[in-house]
Amino acid sequence: MYLKQWIVSVRALAVFTLLTGAVYPLALTGLAQALFPDRANGSLIRREGKWVGSKLIGQNFTDPRYFWGRLSATGPTPYNGASSSGSNLGPMNPALWKAAKDRIDALRSADPENTGLVPVDLVTASASGLDPHITPAAALYQLKRIAHVRRISEQTVERLISENTDGRFLGVLGEPGGNVLKLNLALDALSRAD
Repeated sequence: MYLKQWIVSVRALAVFTLLTGAVYPLALTGLAQALFPDRANGSLIRREGKWVGSKLIGQNFTDPRYFWGRLSATGPTPYNGASSSGSNLGPMNPALWKAAKDRIDALRSADPENTGLVPVDLVTASASGLDPHITPAAALYQLKRIAHVRRISEQTVERLISENTDGRFLGVLGEPGGNVLKLNLALDALSRAD
């Protein structure tokens, strides 16, 4: 009696292991590749035959010629996709205040004439530590620095920001923002065109 139940259990285990461990994942992968190949492969961006990054993961730009993104709390390196995490630092934590102050100092040092308020997304990390977007205010805050360093007009950089800012999803969800990698690639394309 017990042997019969044991055989039925082992067969059920084998069937469900095959279905949920092989058939289902392969079917979903095939469906994703057929319907959404860009997203299924990581939303990678390719320029001149080389992979330059993903639309979904920020990069650590520090050169004054480029837009800078949000801070990253991932370790051991910034924007480490294998270590997505927030800092979990509370608003009164001295480490959070120091990171924000250091970033403000870096922004002020890169553009001493800019006395405007620094947008909060330039001095804080996102919950994942990987956010590739900045607000239009954060992009506009950096406009003069980039125009000056690259020797292009502020109007050109402002147009580039406008062209590369995504609106709200369905007109109501989320906030407008620009992908930092795409903004920087557009800056490089502008430089090559001159």
